[in-house]
Amino acid sequence: MRARTLQAPAQSQQSPLGTATRPLGVALSGEAFAVSYLRVSTKEQAEKGGQDEGFSIPAQRDANLHKASQLGAVVIEEFVDAGESAKKADRPALQRMIQYVKTHRVAYCIVHKVDRLARNRADDVAIHFALQEAGVMLVSATENIDETPSGMLLHGIMSTIAEFYSRNLATEVVKGMTQKAMTGGTPSKAPLGYLNTLERDELGREVRSVALDPERAPLVKWAFEAYAAGNYSLAKLTAELLGRGLISVPSPRRPSRSIPLSSVHRMLQNPYYKGDVVYRGVRYDGAHERIVEPEVWYQVQSVLASHNASGDRTQKHDHYLKGSVFCQQCGARLMVNKTKARNGDIYPYFVCLGRHRKRTDCTQAAILTTDVEALIVDYYQRVQITPATRDALRGMLHHELDRLTKSSSTEVADLTRRRAKNITEQDRLLEAHLKDALSLEQFAKFQDRLRAEVAAIDDRLAEHHNDYAEARHHIDDCLDLAADIGRIYAGCDDQNRRLANQAFFTRIRIGEHKEIKGELAKPFNVILDPEVQRGAAAWSEQGDGAETDGRTATRTNVSQFRTSNIGCAQRDSNPWPSVP
Repeated sequence: MRARTLQAPAQSQQSPLGTATRPLGVALSGEAFAVSYLRVSTKEQAEKGGQDEGFSIPAQRDANLHKASQLGAVVIEEFVDAGESAKKADRPALQRMIQYVKTHRVAYCIVHKVDRLARNRADDVAIHFALQEAGVMLVSATENIDETPSGMLLHGIMSTIAEFYSRNLATEVVKGMTQKAMTGGTPSKAPLGYLNTLERDELGREVRSVALDPERAPLVKWAFEAYAAGNYSLAKLTAELLGRGLISVPSPRRPSRSIPLSSVHRMLQNPYYKGDVVYRGVRYDGAHERIVEPEVWYQVQSVLASHNASGDRTQKHDHYLKGSVFCQQCGARLMVNKTKARNGDIYPYFVCLGRHRKRTDCTQAAILTTDVEALIVDYYQRVQITPATRDALRGMLHHELDRLTKSSSTEVADLTRRRAKNITEQDRLLEAHLKDALSLEQFAKFQDRLRAEVAAIDDRLAEHHNDYAEARHHIDDCLDLAADIGRIYAGCDDQNRRLANQAFFTRIRIGEHKEIKGELAKPFNVILDPEVQRGAAAWSEQGDGAETDGRTATRTNVSQFRTSNIGCAQRDSNPWPSVP
């Protein structure tokens, strides 16, 4: 991105044939002045072959100088945009060129091709108008473009073709990248912990793939496992990775550097590490080797979500209940405060944040953290449902799910009819081909179309089935968990207790006289609702035709089991440990 002044006798202007003409920047009698504009789209093109300017820019320069010689003009200034796309007009060298021709006597602006100047019609018109206002004629070194009517017509056609080429190229690139992602390939630069590789197969063809980075992959794996265990905050994890020597991969333009906290956060959220490729919002199974197991990745997401949902940050006084417990009196969060006794013993208390910071007029006294812990363990025992209630809820919820999914039966029946029709059509085409009524090419064309339609129908039918099956599994998982949450919570470690509290409750209110009230999260606000439980019991006793208040209330909440984001919804990543 530079302007280059061409002055004699630094070098001689030559034609592409190598015949010296005269020094650059020196106008002979009757000659006019010209400016030359050169551009390549990428930095790689500008540095190709290890050259300072690659190959394209020198080739464009020779062609433009030859064209200037044919016009009887001398190039007095050269403007180069190296690594700038023609989709935008705010290129540095282009803007400097426009300003230059407004203040200097220049007859011609020479480009190698029109698409070097612009690749969309609007920018082309604006640039051409600016040149015309300055009294400068646009000339293409390889196209017959000038100010004549036929030249202007060709100019319009070529600029339109350039715009079409640019947009079509973008579409084709997206199509190619999508196809690559569908087959498990990586359509972009591999993330930290991987290396992009280039090899050749037995036929000499280039094969681009992704391999594990032997230096960084073990550190990335450790980071996921350490954060999943709940032993680190993001800040501490970032500092630890720096201490262990995790740095970025160097590039020709940027040396290695330490990994900032924001990059560590993005790394922990990236599903690529568990074997997935996400392109344009769609997930595909990747062909690369995964660094972490899906269970570890999902556990990391649960830890991140619990921290974000609760506003929890690992600070000096950390506790797994922080962010989950609130003051019964004023509703503010409870914070951990440690008090030192006269004998030197330290006692941790939960203190109302509103009272501590004098934001409210709350008078609730501090409560020992051990007392709050025991209160919540006991509360889990009290809200746990019995096996009989679980079975009654399962029957009622499955019945309601069946009723709700009947609305999609019309689409399923239509898809099934269309599938049968396509299969029949395939048989008819085969019979026509065998009777020589269809050529092999026609038969293959029709069969490919029908196969694609059948495959799409099969995918949609499978989606219907999977949605229904997953919802039933989700209901069963939630009910089984609700029937055993007391025992499970009592046997969890601190990190899983944190996750359990975030999954079951939106907040837990604690009073200074050891009152406790949990505000249940979806879908447990339905399962653990006494009214719904009574309705399920009545429904179970009276049969499917019974209409109860609990069943009516449940109708508007069954969909929660299909969308609630809790650990038990992911059957392959259940965070709750097996407690004997």
